[in-house]
Amino acid sequence: MSAELVCVGLSHKTAPVDLRERLVLSDAALAELHGRLGQGDTELMVLSTCNRVELYASSPLGAEVAARLREEAMGLIGTDAGEYLYEHRGEAALVHLFRVTASLDSMVVGEPQILGQMKDAFETAQIHGSVRAELGKVCAAAFGSAKRVRSETGIGRSATSMASAAVQLASKIFGGLTGKSVLLVGAGEMAELAGRHLAQAGARDITLTNRTYARAEALAAELAATAVPFEDLFTQLARVDVVVCTTASPTHIFTRENVQAVLKARKHRPLFMVDLAVPRDIAPAVNTLEGVYAYDVDDIQKVVAENAATRSQEAAKAEVIVAEEVARFVKTRAVREGVPVLAQLRQRAEQIARAEAEKTVTALGDALTEKQKRSVEAMAFAIVNKLLHQPTAKLRAVNSDGDDRARLSDATAELFGLGEIGVKTGSDKA
Repeated sequence: MSAELVCVGLSHKTAPVDLRERLVLSDAALAELHGRLGQGDTELMVLSTCNRVELYASSPLGAEVAARLREEAMGLIGTDAGEYLYEHRGEAALVHLFRVTASLDSMVVGEPQILGQMKDAFETAQIHGSVRAELGKVCAAAFGSAKRVRSETGIGRSATSMASAAVQLASKIFGGLTGKSVLLVGAGEMAELAGRHLAQAGARDITLTNRTYARAEALAAELAATAVPFEDLFTQLARVDVVVCTTASPTHIFTRENVQAVLKARKHRPLFMVDLAVPRDIAPAVNTLEGVYAYDVDDIQKVVAENAATRSQEAAKAEVIVAEEVARFVKTRAVREGVPVLAQLRQRAEQIARAEAEKTVTALGDALTEKQKRSVEAMAFAIVNKLLHQPTAKLRAVNSDGDDRARLSDATAELFGLGEIGVKTGSDKA
């Protein structure tokens, strides 16, 4: 029997963080799980992030392995939490794996971390010997699909969080942040996120200050930044290029007067200031100073909204790519397993789906947006994948050397008229 892909897990879409935390595995527990479940004909890979924990298995005993994975998961999170778990098998599991790897199922669609996390999970499974030929091919195809999504769409180029949008704005002001100096005012989660985005954007040095100096030191250590006392705030303001404010101050920290006082020492160098705090740390009048570019949360939210719309359009393109790559993988595997009629059946179905999607898009003309056109194409491919799942599984399940495969292959070719276009079926002899 051919191996079936199975996925059991939970994510930010199905479970609160306290449940997801229960499913986080230590290195020792992970090694034990791989060693115990990833044996014989069953291969295993475990993906564990802050937003999802998923167990992927490839086995000829799909239903039995799926039940075992659910049992393992409920043993960790509690039997009463079974309702939060989801399960995918066969092509549904393939589609899910490809979508997760391409960041189409992420909390922030298009975020780049998930691909690296998936590769780490794959490498860990390799180290423990629980990933072999079949799951290795599946993951390689998923990685290739994600790479194609990254290169052919703009899904990862637009900021969606407040911190990343602030960094994007700063990059526009300066034409890039490489070599720029930054002052972070505040030491909370938003400051940490902004610091990481700034570092990724190439900021030269990051200085951090906070009213509680110990907190500034702790975060500075995490960011490889420099902590300075809050009393040195305006000394730093005179030298840096970018200021990001994230404090909980009830009054303005920066006013028109105290910012203007340091402009002469700056020698007309532009200053970008972004205020992510509510109440605001930067007085609105600061933005009237020459050479100072000050933005508040309302300004940043506009960037977030614009980029979310852009990502939605790019996500529609990515869904089409994923559907195509899943179909390509299934077709290639069918040929590899000696069932050429499956490959031909899928090719015929894809041709019909593509033609009908194009016909629909053409008929509706300008009534459809680019996103809607991509959605029509994605829907067509998704229907093909779901309709062919059962016959594909049936043809793979029969004995490759027996008469059943030839009988089913011949019947499939006759029912779908595959022989009419000159393709040999399972019982044809060369």
